[in-house]
Amino acid sequence: MYIKTISVSGLNNYIKKILDSDFILSNSRVKGEISNLKVHSSGHMYFSLKDAYSKVNCVMFRSSAANLKLTPENGMNVVVSGRVSVYEKEGSYQLYCESMELEGMGELFVAFEKLKSKLESEGLFLESHKRQLPKYVKRVGVVTSPTGAAIQDIINVARRRNKGVDVLLYPARVQGVNASSELIQGIKYMNKKDVDVIILARGGGSIEELWAFNDEELAYTVFNSEIPVVTGVGHETDFTIVDFVSDRRASTPSQACEMAVFDLNEMNSRLAYVRSTMDKMIGRKLSERRSRVDLLKSRIEMSNPKLRIVNEYSRVDGLKDYLDRSIKLRLDREKDRLGTLNALLAANNPLRVLGKGYSIIEAEKGGVISSVEGLRKEGRVRITVSDGTVKGELKISE
Repeated sequence: MYIKTISVSGLNNYIKKILDSDFILSNSRVKGEISNLKVHSSGHMYFSLKDAYSKVNCVMFRSSAANLKLTPENGMNVVVSGRVSVYEKEGSYQLYCESMELEGMGELFVAFEKLKSKLESEGLFLESHKRQLPKYVKRVGVVTSPTGAAIQDIINVARRRNKGVDVLLYPARVQGVNASSELIQGIKYMNKKDVDVIILARGGGSIEELWAFNDEELAYTVFNSEIPVVTGVGHETDFTIVDFVSDRRASTPSQACEMAVFDLNEMNSRLAYVRSTMDKMIGRKLSERRSRVDLLKSRIEMSNPKLRIVNEYSRVDGLKDYLDRSIKLRLDREKDRLGTLNALLAANNPLRVLGKGYSIIEAEKGGVISSVEGLRKEGRVRITVSDGTVKGELKISE
């Protein structure tokens, strides 16, 4: 039996052709732990994947390494996709890797966490950068798909809460190629329009379907928007990068509209309550003021000069009566006293004594003569008796 002799390079080349023609080896997904990682200055990466029993050498060229969403490290458990081939020069086979993701975590999730950490470190998620939503909006700008359920939910909620609010739609794809670019253009468009708040929304979906909302440029656009942005992307458990950057994050598009549009019926009810409360307060104040006015009026009436004059007239009349009574009483007392004195005077009146036969002898020049000696000295005298006075000359006999 004839056996052909080939060179070493021929053998390696033959084995390479066999491996390259195998479909499974040309489309392999292998999981393992990274070890012996080396990153060449050219950008190529060389490492091994190992498990508890074996290892395989791997290489990832610069073109593929530049697209990685994670930073490979020794000891990291990953899943790589690529092809198995032979390195002819060394005569060894190795895995030529085209992509890499953490084991148990998808590549998109890793990219999400990487971008999230970057933007958070730049301060895009800080509460201090988030703007307050206006309380009473007149116009809402919505950036979403014109055919999806999100825009219908938003319109229904807006009409239910306040029919006077306008909804301006910017139609944009919410998944697939160029979706993030259209969302960015929508945000910029709304910033040029007279809208009070922007709603960025879409319905639920997988991380791949929501990936347009994890775009870095879109995150910066939302952050730099001059108009407050409310996101309602997916369902309550879904979080995207724009949710962290936006001014308010809603769990659904409907809730986003509820945050942005005030409830007119609720406001009218509050106004009615406030009006009722004010009416009661005003009524109570008016009642208090009326009572105060009545009190002051009563005081004024009590202090009325006319009333005071009338009262003073009464007082004057009273004083007059008192004075009259006092004068009369005094006169009566004085009359009584005068009568008493008159009686006493009458009782001691010398003229009354004359009526009993007595007389009064007075000197012609005046003065009562009450002794014989006085008579001797006076020649002429005046004698008063009960019925008159006579003048004469007395002769005194011894």
